[in-house]
Amino acid sequence: MRDLLRLAAVLLLAAFPARADRAGVFDYYVLALSWQPTWCALEGRARGAAQCDRARGWVLHGLWPQYHRGWPAHCQSPHAPPSRAMTADMADIMGSSGLAWHQWKKHGTCTGLSAADYFALSRRAWEAVARPAVLRRLADPVRLPASVVEAAFLKANPEWEPDMLTITCRAGRIEEARLCLSKSLHPVPCGRDVVRDCTLRDALLDPVR
Repeated sequence: MRDLLRLAAVLLLAAFPARADRAGVFDYYVLALSWQPTWCALEGRARGAAQCDRARGWVLHGLWPQYHRGWPAHCQSPHAPPSRAMTADMADIMGSSGLAWHQWKKHGTCTGLSAADYFALSRRAWEAVARPAVLRRLADPVRLPASVVEAAFLKANPEWEPDMLTITCRAGRIEEARLCLSKSLHPVPCGRDVVRDCTLRDALLDPVR
C-alpha cells in the first residue's frame, strides 16, 4: 500500500510540476503602503529603528509582482543588485535603505527590471497615489472600521473601484493599504488572494507623531 501511495505522489508531481518563478513573468503589481505608526508600535521602536523618530504616515512598503493567484519571490535576476546609493535614495519614501534592499531582493528581482528601473517604477507608483490627508491630521489614537480607511482612499482617488484596493490589519491595528496595478501602473481589480479586506470594526489607528 505504501508503495502505491508513493507512486501516486510521484505521478501527481509529474502531472502538476512546481511553478518556477521567472523574472518578468507575472500578471500585475500590488503597491503596498504601510501606516508607519503601526509598524513602529509593533516592531520598529523595539528595534530602535531610526525612521520611527520621524513623523510619517503612509510609507512605501514595496511594489510586488503578483500572479492572479499567488506571487513570485526571490527570482534569478539577470541584473546586478542595487548599489548602496540606489537603496539610500529610496529611504525618503520607504523609511530605510534596508527595506529598499529587501524589497529588491524578494520582489524586484521578479520584475525583470534593473534595480534602477524597479526603484524608479516604485517611486512613480507611489507618487501617483493620493494619500488621504485627513488621516495625517489625527491628534489622538482612534478606533474605527477598516472600511473607513478604504473609503478615505477611494474618495482621494476617484478613479479607483473598491475591488482595486484592500486594507489590512495586524494585531488589531490598521497596517497597510494595498492597491492593485497593471504593469503600466493603471488600477486594476485585485486577485482573490489579495482583495481580502480587514473586517475589524474597531481597528486602532495611531496618529502621526
